[in-house]
Amino acid sequence: MSANLYTVLRAGFPQDREAIAIECIRAEDGATTRRWTWAELDALTAQMANLLAACELPAGARVAARVEKSVEALCLYLATVRAGYVYLPLNTAYQRAELEYFLGDATPSVVVVADAARDWVEPLAAPIGARVLTLNADRTGTLMARAETQSPEHTPATVIGEDLAVILYTSGTTGRSKGAMLTHANIAANARVLERYWGWSDRDVLIHALPIFHIHGLFVAANGALLAGARMLWFDRFDPARVIERLPEATLFMGVPTMYTRMLAEPSLDRGACRTMRLFIAGSAPLLPETHAAWQARTGHAVLERYGMSETGMLTSNPWQADERHAGQSERRAGTVGFPLPGVELRIRDEQGRPCGVDEVGGIEVRGPNVFKGYWRMPEKTREEFTSDGFFKTGDVGRIDARGYVSIVGRARDMIISGGYNVYPAEVETFINALPGVAESAVVGVPHPDFGEVGVAVVVPRQGITIDPEALLASLKKDVANYKVPKRCFVIDELPRNTMGKVQKNVLRSAYQQLFVSSSTSRSS
Repeated sequence: MSANLYTVLRAGFPQDREAIAIECIRAEDGATTRRWTWAELDALTAQMANLLAACELPAGARVAARVEKSVEALCLYLATVRAGYVYLPLNTAYQRAELEYFLGDATPSVVVVADAARDWVEPLAAPIGARVLTLNADRTGTLMARAETQSPEHTPATVIGEDLAVILYTSGTTGRSKGAMLTHANIAANARVLERYWGWSDRDVLIHALPIFHIHGLFVAANGALLAGARMLWFDRFDPARVIERLPEATLFMGVPTMYTRMLAEPSLDRGACRTMRLFIAGSAPLLPETHAAWQARTGHAVLERYGMSETGMLTSNPWQADERHAGQSERRAGTVGFPLPGVELRIRDEQGRPCGVDEVGGIEVRGPNVFKGYWRMPEKTREEFTSDGFFKTGDVGRIDARGYVSIVGRARDMIISGGYNVYPAEVETFINALPGVAESAVVGVPHPDFGEVGVAVVVPRQGITIDPEALLASLKKDVANYKVPKRCFVIDELPRNTMGKVQKNVLRSAYQQLFVSSSTSRSS
């Protein structure tokens, strides 16, 4: 059996290749813009793979993509792994400084962007000798023009399971982004486990309203549907009313907590709208127990929460049905992320490396075929993040109760998850500290009724300098993706520190904890 990820996914395509695989829906008006058959998906990925092969790229070449969501963009991912190269998805919100780092670190051979970004991306690609191709959401661009001249037949490249398939960048506490190296075997193993654990079949219809530049939309959702031969209702972006309109045609929905809160605000959401649904899945950020309860009351469905990371894929999940490994339990418990998935070893240890008991809080460590190979060009960091017996230290803090359910109680690395996106305070602080008049800064996450968490910046000005908080945030938006920009900024004389001189972010979090919660409460009362 071939280890190529594309071959694994294609084995799940239905025998009737003329059946509809993806229906594209424009969120603006709910109109269907195109339908793709399984044969068309396979043919376009073959054409793109042939184009990449014709470029005579070196073995293990990286193909970077900063493009809007489209089926063509999905095919670029599939074509890259089909051709034996390494896919590098980049958030479309990334700006010049961020992209310059990613390109300089990953040194891709090909960079694919929208036509509108080509002028400022080409100077960033030139120093590493990368060729720039364009792909727009309306199917235009040099990538498509050249791919359509290629043969629609292609034999997937021969790879071994440990060969790289994807590099996903995930920042760390130092502010320097790390490239998580995921192999063909890593991604395939996780997809196969989720297919069985969540009961995927070719009778399923998935509403896909997630972006495809990160693990949730690309691996969990898209890979899952492809492997199962399930049809996708493909939204170009999330719109709560439009998604609810199409729920009666679907069986599966995956989203971040923000999506669930926004759908709950729509009067059209009721049990009738969900009559064909079998499973709602939430991830990428904690789902508030109140949201879980409200969703179940309105729809009759208990949302299934799961837990994963860029470095590992999915690690745990609340059960879809009775979990034989845990005394037949089938309850989806709010506030938990369920049980370790089959094949995943998960343990919780204290700071001294001792195993934690029931309900004791400690660091989460995992091991399994889904766990990544290491960080790109960071061998020392890779060694630091793995234990001597091969467990990856996630940096998350959690506990396991007497029934075996895992709960995430915190993040040792201060990461903020805002609207399903990871925000790393150290990275944002680096940009703030470079702004004129800033002496130092601290960014902390606080609860938010819509996004789950948002960042708050606390800034100390240089002596004799006056800083306008709103102007600072506006300036910051020029350098970093909008979701990373703190929602509020406060200027103070000095940051709270402990006796060792370390900034006490817990003090800052406590000070601003009710900043958005109280305003939400007053609006709803």
